[in-house]
Amino acid sequence: MARVYLSIGSNIQRQHYISRCLDRLYGEFGELLISSIYESEAVGFDAEPFFNLVTGLDTDLSLSDLYRRLRAIEHDNGRDINALKFSSRTLDIDILTYDDYVGSFEGGRLPREDITKNAFVLWPMAELEPNSLHPEEKISYHQLWQAFDRSQQVLRPVPFIWRGRQLSALAES
Repeated sequence: MARVYLSIGSNIQRQHYISRCLDRLYGEFGELLISSIYESEAVGFDAEPFFNLVTGLDTDLSLSDLYRRLRAIEHDNGRDINALKFSSRTLDIDILTYDDYVGSFEGGRLPREDITKNAFVLWPMAELEPNSLHPEEKISYHQLWQAFDRSQQVLRPVPFIWRGRQLSALAES
């Protein structure tokens, strides 16, 4: 069983598509670790703000099979597979880590570089796994977040209810 962390984002009907994504992940993988939901400006292009979060799950799927399953979830939720990288989207799901795997796979490279480059990935990761070590950096997510230059990316926790559960917006650590 592999422990996987995913970054999830949406800037089109954000509440709707984030909820649908969590429903689908829960239905396919069972219990989820879910960070707070954060609102962030679009990075790399001018668009409506995103809702972002990180979720953790356990799976027996191989990395390639998981990647294909996540692409299907995006597609089933209206994601245009031919859209430009820097464009609005109903749903974006990226694999951040797959256990401690370091290397390439058909969907890119792990651990995903976004972890250390984007506040909307690092803050929720540090919230869920503050003491766990980044597989390459060998530094805890909490330490990475404390050292992160937050002046470049404004991020704010937002209230969000999923399945009657408040995904609490936490105070910054």
